[in-house]
Amino acid sequence: MKNSTNSTVFDKINYSFKHSVSIKLLSIGFLIAILLIPNHMIKSLISEREIRQKEAIQEISESWASPQEITGPILTIPYESVVTISNSKEAVIVKYAHFLPEALNIEGQMEPKSRKRGIYNVSLYASQLKIDGSFSTPDFSNFLGDTDKVLWHMATISMGIPDMRGIQNHIVLQLGDKALTMEPGIPQKINLDIEQSTNPKKTVSNDYQNGVSANLTWNPEWRSISFSTELSLHGTKSLTFNPIGKTTLVKIRSTWPHPSFNGQFLPDAYTTSENGFNAEWSIFDLNRNYPQQWADKQHRIYNSGFGVMLFQPVDNYHQNMRSAKYAVLILFLTFLAFFFIETLNKTRIHPIHYILVGLALTIFYTLLLSISEHLQFGLAYRISAVVVIGMTSLYSKSILKSKRLAVIILLFFSIIYTFVYIVLQLEDYALLFGSIGLLLVLGVCMYMSRNIDWYNLKPKETINHA
Repeated sequence: MKNSTNSTVFDKINYSFKHSVSIKLLSIGFLIAILLIPNHMIKSLISEREIRQKEAIQEISESWASPQEITGPILTIPYESVVTISNSKEAVIVKYAHFLPEALNIEGQMEPKSRKRGIYNVSLYASQLKIDGSFSTPDFSNFLGDTDKVLWHMATISMGIPDMRGIQNHIVLQLGDKALTMEPGIPQKINLDIEQSTNPKKTVSNDYQNGVSANLTWNPEWRSISFSTELSLHGTKSLTFNPIGKTTLVKIRSTWPHPSFNGQFLPDAYTTSENGFNAEWSIFDLNRNYPQQWADKQHRIYNSGFGVMLFQPVDNYHQNMRSAKYAVLILFLTFLAFFFIETLNKTRIHPIHYILVGLALTIFYTLLLSISEHLQFGLAYRISAVVVIGMTSLYSKSILKSKRLAVIILLFFSIIYTFVYIVLQLEDYALLFGSIGLLLVLGVCMYMSRNIDWYNLKPKETINHA
């Protein structure tokens, strides 16, 4: 009698699990929540692989050169100033006056390079720059006292280059009819008067001590004198300039098809195509927040930088991460499709079947990640989708015992993965396209369920409770 009662209770519970819509929906939601755990692990794996890529970029940058930021040339002329100290005593100290060019013209080309570390490719560049311009007569009227003296014979001309490893030629600055061979390093006394950037987002080293300089004797009778030099410079990712001229003109061209113009100033004119880009900047001294000349003051020259970055439109790991964010949507739509198949065709799908199909959909992302590290993302996506769609469709044919339903599942997965792929390719319209797609899915679900009597679902098989 006791066994018969227990059997009856068990049968009732089993019947409820098999035929109760509410319990079925709750179990599907629970399975989706469980399957999100491996999805979270996959996202962590993508982040880990992305970190390894950044480490590879850093290693190659240390051997090649870091992002470069060109500042200069800047003319520095010291002068002796008489100051009063304690007990009315006077002392002579040396101060430094800095003078920026009247005109600064930079024209150059960035040639993209590629280096490989393991499975990772790193985008580098080799640039050829022609720099010319002119200095006007240094004006000390605002600096000198009656007893001060300019040390014309101790003038220095300097140029800031953050990563000296990137210099590929002997730099000779032609100043008028004088050829000045630039030496490594910038005197510390010059650096003390130039305040470094406090912007934490900048990736370029702002240490003005990194660079080249040359000593010269400045002739105070020079009214205006021209300068020119050529610079062959290697770098990684970006090339930046500081507009230190009263008028600064910069022209850069490259065969890189995806430039990203950054900094404080965008180009006045530019063209981009599959064959590369051309960009031109024209900047005046009124556009920046420091003067043409100063002495014993600090100015944030580096806060006015501008330039170009060799931009990767959407890199491999970014696309993988975006793809993984759609895992919940695909799981939900898949389980919803199986639920409607159960409901409309009076078939029964065991929770184990749901779990195995869900795991197959989850493995798609690890397969996509591993293949995309060796092939283009689009090709890797198609290969992964074909494998997973084929496997789940064949499995659906076995559990549903119907070729027609298996074909429907095949078409369903093909549409879903195609939809996600299109959304991944859209940058500006991804949200709009995704929202419209979800609205259509909801509309299909509402249409399919419009005639279902959810309170009176009758399965094909029944259990005798007598």
